[in-house]
Amino acid sequence: MNWDRIEGNWLQIKGKVREQWGKLTDDDLDVVNGRREQLTGKIQERYGVAKDQAEKEVNEWERRVDDRWFN
Repeated sequence: MNWDRIEGNWLQIKGKVREQWGKLTDDDLDVVNGRREQLTGKIQERYGVAKDQAEKEVNEWERRVDDRWFN
């Protein structure tokens, strides 16, 4: 999935992000606002993982994003 599409539809995607990373708060997701680097940083912060691990998780999640997620 193209990250630009995720970013452009962030309000619709936020629920799926929360399903994947439940420790992220609504405030975290508002700060992220669809920006990939911000999401990676918040995952690092909340889960205490290295940047490489957070990037890997975001990459895997991005591959699972499906057109059906967009209403």
